[in-house]
Amino acid sequence: MVVVPVKGTAGAKSRLGAGAGRAGLADAFALDTVAALVAASAVERVFVVTASARLGVLLAALGAVIVPEVPGPDAGQDRLNAAIEQGAEAARFACPDANLAVVTGDLPALHVADVETAFALAATHPLSMVADAEGVGTTTLLAQAGYRFTPRFGLGSRAAHEGDGHVVLDLPLSSSLRRDVDTAADLDTARALGLGPHTSELV
Repeated sequence: MVVVPVKGTAGAKSRLGAGAGRAGLADAFALDTVAALVAASAVERVFVVTASARLGVLLAALGAVIVPEVPGPDAGQDRLNAAIEQGAEAARFACPDANLAVVTGDLPALHVADVETAFALAATHPLSMVADAEGVGTTTLLAQAGYRFTPRFGLGSRAAHEGDGHVVLDLPLSSSLRRDVDTAADLDTARALGLGPHTSELV
């Protein structure tokens, strides 16, 4: 099972700049991320947590299970982690004996092969994670069935997750699973890896 938190609001991806197309890009990132996860044989189901009914319809059409975000903390990483907890509980309720992963919804160049590789590596660790390309954040958090975890996404999340016992998976910098997009420079790097169709249409 995979949980993907998706903001789905006009304020998403503020570091991309003030352009009118920013919100559309954030939506496209989520669509391409979820499409790759749904297509991966290692993934049984994808649970998307979002407050956007509009985006939820589009993501459901890709095959995702939509978990409406319950209002919680107002902003920032507290809201993100609360949303992840909601998705994780929904996934555990649906499939209590399944392995569980959390993948951020901003991986527009995500390749199915990279998902398969990471999940195969994770099979040897009760708790594991994928660090972002900078090595300080987290793009993916994984736990085998029967193991609980606390999402600590936000600034310095790699150290926080490692402190909780998550093993950093040995993935190369070229892995698309490490290439989340927050800035225009990140988007250029992702483009070199090969953007998904939704993001490519806009870029």
